[in-house]
Amino acid sequence: QLQLVESGGGLVQPGGSLRLSCVGSGLPMDYYSLGWFRQAPGKEREGIACISYRDGSTYYADSVKGRFTISRDNAKNAGYLQMNSLKPEDAAAYYCAADSAGPYRQCVMTDYEYDYWGQGTQVTVSS
Repeated sequence: QLQLVESGGGLVQPGGSLRLSCVGSGLPMDYYSLGWFRQAPGKEREGIACISYRDGSTYYADSVKGRFTISRDNAKNAGYLQMNSLKPEDAAAYYCAADSAGPYRQCVMTDYEYDYWGQGTQVTVSS
C-alpha cells in the first residue's frame, strides 16, 4: 500500500504563495502519476493539476493555470504543488493522489482514476 501525507498548508494573504508537499511511504511513487485535488466547503472535489509518470507532462485546471506548478522528486518519493498569486477562492482542503495506471496513460484530473489519497492539508487565503 502507498501512503501519502500532505503538508505545507496554512493561512496566507491574497497574492501570497504556499508550497504543498506530498510524501509517499510504503511503495515507491516512481510508477504513479500524481494529482492534486481540492475541495472547498459545499463544493465538489476539483482536480487542479497532475503530472504524468510516462513523460512528466503536466496538466492544470483553468482556474490555476499560470499560478500553480506541480512537480515531483522521485528520489525523495515526493510531489509538490507550488501555489503563487493565491486568491480567496483558492481556499480549500488540498489532497494529493496517486494513479497506478501511470505507466499506461497520461495523467488525468478525474478523482475516480486515483487509487491512493492523502488526508489533506488546509489552505486558507484571507487578509
